[in-house]
Amino acid sequence: MTDAPALPRLNEPAPDFDAPTTHGRRTLADYRGKWLVLFSHPADFTPTCTTEFIAFAERADRFAALNCELLGLSIDSHYAHIAWMRNIEEKFSVHIPFPIIADLSMAVASAYGMIQPGASDTAAVRATFVIDPEGVLRAMAYYPMSNGRSVDEFLRLLEALQTSDAHKVATPEGWKPGEMVIVPPPATAEAAEARMGEPYDVTDWYFARRAL
Repeated sequence: MTDAPALPRLNEPAPDFDAPTTHGRRTLADYRGKWLVLFSHPADFTPTCTTEFIAFAERADRFAALNCELLGLSIDSHYAHIAWMRNIEEKFSVHIPFPIIADLSMAVASAYGMIQPGASDTAAVRATFVIDPEGVLRAMAYYPMSNGRSVDEFLRLLEALQTSDAHKVATPEGWKPGEMVIVPPPATAEAAEARMGEPYDVTDWYFARRAL
């Protein structure tokens, strides 16, 4: 009996991969120095997945402006991927500009925990992974087969992560650029006392916000 592969964990190196795609072979190292959104879908030529790919394609330039590449994946052949991409362009007038991994061996899907036996043993669920320029997994989300994800939420999350990294702050629920950010709470009683007099929007010692 073999052990199940360990699932990826936040703030640790993302699982490496070397896989065939619709743009040739891709490895995790190819994306060094850039952010990467790696996302899986259950199958080509399915309606919900089609809406998601259209949304990713329509926002590809916005991801690129944030130094972020997109990389799709499903357990279909690259021939099926190519046919589906061509069909989306023909039927919906949307060009798919990013590569799609053909993960017939399920090696990448297994490494990233995209195979959920409760949903399917032969298809990847709707999983999304945000990987930073150092190859570290910073965020992940899993969706059921029946419901499409919000691509705008992953754009928002990417901007929030980059803001937190750049300014050493946290962001509140639903934060968008231009809104106030959260100042990390003090870690000592002395700092907590001092916080009340600091030039922030202070509600209490543990809850303070500021503009960027």
